[in-house]
Amino acid sequence: MYKVTLIRGDGIGPEIVAAALEVVEATGVKIAWEETLAGEEAVEKFGTPLPEEAVASLRKNKVGLKGPLTTQVGSGYRSLNVAMRQKLDLYANLRLAKSYPRVNSPYEDIDLVVVRENTEGLYSGVEHMVGLDAAESIKIVTRRASERIVRFAFEYTRRNSRRKVTAVHKANILKFSDGLFLEAARAVAEQYPDIEYEEKIVDNMAMQLVQKPHLYDVMVMPNLYGDILSDLCAGLVGGLGMTPSGNIGDEVSLFEPVHGSAPKYKGLDRANPVAMILTAALMLRHLGEEKAAQRIERAVTEVLREGKAVTPDLNGTAGTAAMGLAIAEKVTAL
Repeated sequence: MYKVTLIRGDGIGPEIVAAALEVVEATGVKIAWEETLAGEEAVEKFGTPLPEEAVASLRKNKVGLKGPLTTQVGSGYRSLNVAMRQKLDLYANLRLAKSYPRVNSPYEDIDLVVVRENTEGLYSGVEHMVGLDAAESIKIVTRRASERIVRFAFEYTRRNSRRKVTAVHKANILKFSDGLFLEAARAVAEQYPDIEYEEKIVDNMAMQLVQKPHLYDVMVMPNLYGDILSDLCAGLVGGLGMTPSGNIGDEVSLFEPVHGSAPKYKGLDRANPVAMILTAALMLRHLGEEKAAQRIERAVTEVLREGKAVTPDLNGTAGTAAMGLAIAEKVTAL
């Protein structure tokens, strides 16, 4: 039996997590969930959005499943997701964008992977005011972090029998910071002669993904670019409700959907649970439960293809719980 930390999250988090747990249970994989708090509920109970018991639970269990947490814009506490990634050294953010049937999208057969450096860059949190009318943020790029994220991308490519790694950068302008990232990427790429390697400037990469996304496979990049381009990739496959992700470290891994907590939909039973369910599948694959992960992905595909028990954003009338139940029933039948 696996022991996994569970954080239900804010907003729609508890609803979509409940759907994902039902689907995981249907696989038959035995998991003992150790539930802990983070986010708004943790502030109410502990006076902090990230209590030490949540961090301790993740360090102990090594694997966690988390719903979305609310991040206040322009004020309040820093992003909890960023804080958890840095505190636990979850240096690789893996975000998947894959086409599914009957999902509104201008493209078909998209299968893209964004590997995002998770601990530094402009998300390092080193910023301050310069007087009253200027603010300064420091972008930190190190050779160590650059090399390990690029190596993660190549290892993922090899392990999953994928074909190409594209390093994304802005080294034509940011010659020191992104220049160092690119230098590190080239050094690592030389160690993987069996895998195709190329480089793209980030603005050109954005255009390329819109014009001809099928040319790309696994993309690796610094923190901010990964945050932006992974949302672009989500748009190619129907939106953030379809995109799972995982935060991988050498010791701890934490799995969460890409999308936010959508507080205006809290308690309405309208949220699309697919990203959360696919995130749970990604977690199972990380645990070595490949067949269970494949059953979940096939079940999601079948429910979407039928188009009956799907949420309003997928042109259906089902609620979050009903869609989760439909996917769980498909998993049981497979």
